[in-house]
Amino acid sequence: MAPAAAFAARGWPRLLGRARLSSAAGGARAAGLYELLGVPASATQAQIKAAYYAQSLRCHPDRNAGCPEAAARFAALHQAYAVLGRAALRRRYDRGLLGRREPGAPPPPGAPRAPLFDFDAFYRAHYGAQLERAQRLRRLQRERQRELDEAARRGRGERLAELSAVALLLLAGLLLLAGD
Repeated sequence: MAPAAAFAARGWPRLLGRARLSSAAGGARAAGLYELLGVPASATQAQIKAAYYAQSLRCHPDRNAGCPEAAARFAALHQAYAVLGRAALRRRYDRGLLGRREPGAPPPPGAPRAPLFDFDAFYRAHYGAQLERAQRLRRLQRERQRELDEAARRGRGERLAELSAVALLLLAGLLLLAGD
């Protein structure tokens, strides 16, 4: 049975969980991540990388839009490559020393990731009063500009009416002079 068919038959999300459990047992039974990538445990780093790229292209979420299984498989492949793609983590995985909470180990599938640093909260805490002043000033400037624009529009309309009245008076005066 081909590796892809084996994943579909067994359900690949459980396979990654089994891989972590089997890696705790040690060497010979720690083949789960290798199976996920479809390479033998004796594969070179280049073979692991090639298998990861080939499989990730097949199940990339952009190529399989709307398919949650493909997106989940892509995430699992990424996690497997995060371990097997690094020589130090791969050695620890092969020895069964890579636990869930080890530094550098990928998070379990579906685990929420905490932000490294909330810069927005820091910025609001330290510069909040200054931000509020700047926003208030911008708001006042916009209101003043609107008032000036409105006054200019009204002024144009009044000037146009005055010029039309002057033009009519001049025209009337010219007609009176021409009629004499």
